[in-house]
Amino acid sequence: MITFCIAIVLLLLGYFVYSKIIERIIEVDPSRTTPAVAHPDGVDYVPMKPWRIYLIQFLNIAGVGPICGAIMGAQFGTASFLWIVFGSIFAGAVHDFISGFISIRMNGASLPDIHGACLGHRKEQFMRLFTIVLMVLVGAVFVNTPAVLLHSNFTPGWNIFIWVGIIFAYYLIATLLPIDKVIGKIYPVFGILLLAMAVAIVVAFVVYKPAIPEVWEGLQNRHPDAAHNPIFPMMFISIACGAISGFHATQSPLMARCMTNEKQARPVFYGSMITEGVVALIWAAAAAFFFGPDSPVDTAGKGGPAMVSVIANTWFPKAIAVITVLGVISAAVTSGDTALRSARLIMADFFRYDQKPIKNRLFVAVPIFAVTAGILVYSLVDAAGFDVIWRYFAWGNQLLAMVTLWAITMYLAERRKPYIITLLPAMFMTMVTSSFLLVAEREGLGSYIPHWLGYTLGAVITLHITILFFHLLRKRRARNVEKKDAQE
Repeated sequence: MITFCIAIVLLLLGYFVYSKIIERIIEVDPSRTTPAVAHPDGVDYVPMKPWRIYLIQFLNIAGVGPICGAIMGAQFGTASFLWIVFGSIFAGAVHDFISGFISIRMNGASLPDIHGACLGHRKEQFMRLFTIVLMVLVGAVFVNTPAVLLHSNFTPGWNIFIWVGIIFAYYLIATLLPIDKVIGKIYPVFGILLLAMAVAIVVAFVVYKPAIPEVWEGLQNRHPDAAHNPIFPMMFISIACGAISGFHATQSPLMARCMTNEKQARPVFYGSMITEGVVALIWAAAAAFFFGPDSPVDTAGKGGPAMVSVIANTWFPKAIAVITVLGVISAAVTSGDTALRSARLIMADFFRYDQKPIKNRLFVAVPIFAVTAGILVYSLVDAAGFDVIWRYFAWGNQLLAMVTLWAITMYLAERRKPYIITLLPAMFMTMVTSSFLLVAEREGLGSYIPHWLGYTLGAVITLHITILFFHLLRKRRARNVEKKDAQE
């Protein structure tokens, strides 16, 4: 419990100290006009109150990631606590803050446009396609998860596709309507519910006094299948949204188009990630107890959603347990629809297609939803379908975070800012994503090559990408000097 308390304090210090350092480095300017003020369109560029933007951003980026991801990551032991804390402070929150800030400065630009501005046009087009594919996978995952939870917990006699149809219809409505009509009104309520769930877990800590493991008891891998699931890189893929997630940077432009002052960027972007880190830490601590030797129930073989039910039904009265499960469902739903909304905006930005008329929004959204529906049916019909989609989603999510970290590092380096703050996280995430493909046994080549070779090749890939970055930086700096000389 001491480790848990220290970790909470460190996360809070990250917000009140380190975020202010980042704010000074990127030179937030409260006097600049934001996109929402410059050209509100009543659909996506809609000025909103700061507290509402914060709660929407928190709910958008959270989903079930800081709950289910943190629960599964807790299987690896107390190393998960360290990753949540230091990953949130020095990687995830910095990633979210700077990418969101760049979006504000670029007129609410979508993430692929940021990649293009910082890394080049060819990379922009590739990342545009990659990001849309990832958003479709997110949409499919976050229809599947709440549909399964609703079906299994409340209506086991129904056909699951009834819930799929209801959720899918809601997604289409939320994607098409102006952001302040559905998302702006009900998401803050769901955000408060998600926080209330975390508070309820903390109350349970006080009441039941569970034996939460401490870091000084050892950082050894406690995964039930540790031989095939090494902490590095498996834990860093399992715990994504609770530490760093590329999905977050796809959501930031939604809120960048609603801010009325650049000073709102720190609490909205950095603050939301730290809040998510706190939530992830709480659920990881609870799961660490239930996965441990003192667990009051058998948790062998249980995944993230199942563990939510176990924790809630063991510690809470029936009514609160039901609310907890509903909170997880709402978290999944509210990330799924904003993922598909992001896909619509990315497509519309690419084709420069005006999204003010609803028929234009429908024209872009229908193909996206059609592809999502196909993937969703596969995930429900095929027994292994969901696992396959989740693995690709998890790895793609961290790959997107890696590319975004390199992009914002270029942004800082070109402006002669201390880019070490993002360079080190970028290199680390490059090592995570590359070695995952070479070490993971089911998802990559781990069944065919020894782990030491996988790690070595991962390090070589990381070094190669780092060298390419500095080569590109020199070229861009030289080009900028030529442009400046020509203007003079």
